[in-house]
Amino acid sequence: QQSGRRFNLFLKRRLRIDKRHQSKDSIFFRDGVRRIDFVLSYVDDFSKELEKKLERRKEFESNLQKAGLELETEDKKESEDGKIFFVKIHAPWEVLITYAEVLNIKVPIKENDIPCTVENPLDCMLLPLRLPEKVMHPEPDYFTAPFSKDKQELYLINDESTFFSPSVRNRIVNYILTRCPYGTEEGKKKFGIKRLLNNGTYTAAYPLHDCQYWKKANDPNCDNERYTLYMEWARFLRFYKEQPLDLIRKYYGEKIGIYFAWLGFYTEMLFLAAVVGLICFLYGLFTMDENMSSKEICDPAIGGEIIMCPLCDQECDYWRLNTTCESSQYSHLFDNVATLFFAIFMGIWVTLFLEFWKRRQARLKYEWDLVDFEEEQQQLQLRPEYEAKCTQKKRNPVTQEMEPYLPLTSQAVRFCISGTTVLFWVSLIIASMIAVIVYRLAVYAAFASLMENTQTLQPISGLLTPQLATSVTASCLNFVIIMILNFFYERIAIWITDMEIPRTHMEYENRLTMKMFLFQFVNYYSSCFYVAFFKGKFVGYPGAYTYMFNRWRNEECDPAGCLIELTTQLTIVMAGKQIWGNIQEAFVPWICNWWGRRKARNNPENLYSRWEQDHDLQTFGALGLFYEYLEMVIQFGFITLFVASFPLAPLLALMNNILEIRVDSWKLTTQYRRPVAAKAHSIGVWQAILNGMAILSVVTNAFIVAFTSDMIPRLVYYYAYYGNEDSPMSGYINNSLSVFQISDFPDRNKPKENPENFVICRYRDYRYPPDHERKYLHTMQFWHILAAKLAFIIIMEHVVFIVKFFVAWMIPDVPADVKARIKREKYLTQKILHEYELEKLKERLCQGDKRATEKEFIATEGRVELSRAM
Repeated sequence: QQSGRRFNLFLKRRLRIDKRHQSKDSIFFRDGVRRIDFVLSYVDDFSKELEKKLERRKEFESNLQKAGLELETEDKKESEDGKIFFVKIHAPWEVLITYAEVLNIKVPIKENDIPCTVENPLDCMLLPLRLPEKVMHPEPDYFTAPFSKDKQELYLINDESTFFSPSVRNRIVNYILTRCPYGTEEGKKKFGIKRLLNNGTYTAAYPLHDCQYWKKANDPNCDNERYTLYMEWARFLRFYKEQPLDLIRKYYGEKIGIYFAWLGFYTEMLFLAAVVGLICFLYGLFTMDENMSSKEICDPAIGGEIIMCPLCDQECDYWRLNTTCESSQYSHLFDNVATLFFAIFMGIWVTLFLEFWKRRQARLKYEWDLVDFEEEQQQLQLRPEYEAKCTQKKRNPVTQEMEPYLPLTSQAVRFCISGTTVLFWVSLIIASMIAVIVYRLAVYAAFASLMENTQTLQPISGLLTPQLATSVTASCLNFVIIMILNFFYERIAIWITDMEIPRTHMEYENRLTMKMFLFQFVNYYSSCFYVAFFKGKFVGYPGAYTYMFNRWRNEECDPAGCLIELTTQLTIVMAGKQIWGNIQEAFVPWICNWWGRRKARNNPENLYSRWEQDHDLQTFGALGLFYEYLEMVIQFGFITLFVASFPLAPLLALMNNILEIRVDSWKLTTQYRRPVAAKAHSIGVWQAILNGMAILSVVTNAFIVAFTSDMIPRLVYYYAYYGNEDSPMSGYINNSLSVFQISDFPDRNKPKENPENFVICRYRDYRYPPDHERKYLHTMQFWHILAAKLAFIIIMEHVVFIVKFFVAWMIPDVPADVKARIKREKYLTQKILHEYELEKLKERLCQGDKRATEKEFIATEGRVELSRAM
């Protein structure tokens, strides 16, 4: 019986092979002429709703055909697994020109005759980075105008089948699919492919890739753009090459094109920041041996004789300062004069990056025909979900048509629920951060006791201090909590944004962006803010320590400063996020696709059709780019907000982004279905977020240099309190440590043992000694240092802000040559349109059209002359 089944299966496949001589790896209907613009798939699940789904599909497909689309269905017997039906959709010329006018799509009217700018003599040095001209510019540059059905003779229509690019065609079909009705349920009119996908009527809806990514299609009519993108862009070995942005835009649409343009530009600008950061790091490395502070700490005659007060109550012992020798040396790598220079440099760099990006964006807007494209055009296009869920209607003041709207009371209730939910989750992050702080305070004593009594840790005890061990484990714990909270909040944010029922797609994305960014900002940066601005600042002093919840003693900074701990925290969270992100982006879709295709790999190519191959790929959802932007903006925060503590952060970001570009391009080209093309003339609300972070970064870096690093106390000592003119920094460590008399310890703080009978111990602060009349109160030097810190913050902020605003004012947002080109193109386009109207009017006059009067002809001719004069 089993052998009989195998024979029947073989016979079935043989018949299918004989039935089609051509390969099914095709992007055309069975006639080989009509192009497949979109594919819908569904299965017969034999559930209780089978009849309802059949009725929905029948009505929906009937309405699609009424809208002018042509359908061709592949029976499930033709599919690889024998379960899936595929509905292929083709948009004929009449449908394309109708909706091209509705969507205000620009099409070529004349080849651009504006000469290219003069080539840079240094371009020959960049030849190894260049791609072939055909890849970089797959199409000639044209003057364009919005399409109009009444002026078809005006446009450069050589072939109707190729006049509209595949990305434009799938955009038009998707527009129809999202608005096509499929019946009435529960007294409400239902429509849109998204709702049909949600209720299981269809399992997938997607446009087709034009070929397999690893080889060209056999069909000579295929452009093989996917293959070209893979070979020239999506392979890691091409990491040093420029990106073919025009081809990306042609294949995937402007929205994806502008993302890769921004990511590439950001990576290019990171190169400068990485070089300067590396130089600052090398300066710290080469001057490590000259650092007087670490020399004194490591000197047995100085640091070895200084007895420090215990770092926890009762369990911790007194310790000698020179036990932190190695950590103080490594702290100098990031806490030196170059730190101040780099903080100021990054404040200016971020302004240059944002201003030059505006210029690059303006050039892309011109080259991609987005100059007149405004987001306001999309404001008129309501989300299908909004139209479906809003039953009440009112007149639109712009279109003067009745359209659905959400009552103000309903909006207020939804916003209250949304705001409360966001506030709850932000509070949850803060609670988790407090839990991590409690962990740090609770385990510190355990680490201190373990390292003191364990002989196996002696070889690394100088490097792995209790402070560093606590910081590393707490950072790892914090990273795990961050990823867990992210996983849940992403779903909550989408749910509450859906609940708000935003009116347009742009409004939906903006609301979701602000929710997600606010959460991610608090989630990723809260621990860094704690280490930078709170840890070690509210410790108290021996005998009068401050406690969290009156139980856990607040932790102190290392004698060499808190900056090394901030560096550790930043490195673990930033590097961990980037490594985890790349694993998630690359391996997860690859494993899913491998699992889905494991059976099909054994089938002949002519049984594994193009639509089935794409069906087995992952879906690049509407929020696919949102997550890519969010990842990069969070990284941008790491390299700007806290860069004073870690000059190597831009270098890590640069290395990650070089990989990120190729990972994103590889997964988009090989692992995902082709996304529906969408227009965008900018990076949207992310630009405002980047501007806000750029301003905040100046403040945070000024505070890091002033309060987290030891820069200001050292400068104050150098200029005002030095004791040796030949070596002004000698004696700084002794000066920065106050004296405490051990007999003044209360029982709660006093160590259980004092085998060496120490009388005094030292602690990090500027307080009077026990024999002074102002015992344990702050010294005048403390107030001098505090005044110097505040003065530094004010001066640095003002200097950097003045330079930032001056640079922003000096650099125009739109390059002069682009302005000239835009004006030239507008003039020539108007001239061509007016001359076309004049010719049409002449024809009407010659044909004796009574409606074409002599006055109308004179007015039209006058408009042409006026256009020339302008």
